[in-house]
Amino acid sequence: MIKTDLNDFAWFVHVVEEGGFAAAGRALDEPKSKLSRRIAQLEERLGVRLIQRTTRQFNVTEVGQTFYEHCKAMLVEAQAAQDAIAALQVEPRGIVKLTCPVTLLHVHIGPMLAKFMARYPDVSLQLEATNRRVDVVGEGVDV
Repeated sequence: MIKTDLNDFAWFVHVVEEGGFAAAGRALDEPKSKLSRRIAQLEERLGVRLIQRTTRQFNVTEVGQTFYEHCKAMLVEAQAAQDAIAALQVEPRGIVKLTCPVTLLHVHIGPMLAKFMARYPDVSLQLEATNRRVDVVGEGVDV
């Protein structure tokens, strides 16, 4: 199996989209020599030439174009995955299992619960007030 560094895929996409190593280096704030070296290593690992380059010309090969399209799709999906997670984290939601000693509930936690529940209406609290030792992991307690 080929050792894969997905950063190389992203850098390859930037190099293709910017039309060269110097422009991609400026856009990414990375040295063009680093980008060139990483793309050369990527080509070596894949066993194909992705970019035909000389000092004056930069051309994406046919296999490079195919690879670019897949890498671009991968980056789009990675961004979509991050966006989906971010959308779920905008407001807390779900069930929170809470356990505490009876006295702590009456003195400190109880007065805070109404404010918490008003601020986070999508959070459901399952509260157990007990003076026994609780196995937090074994009983699936969050707090």
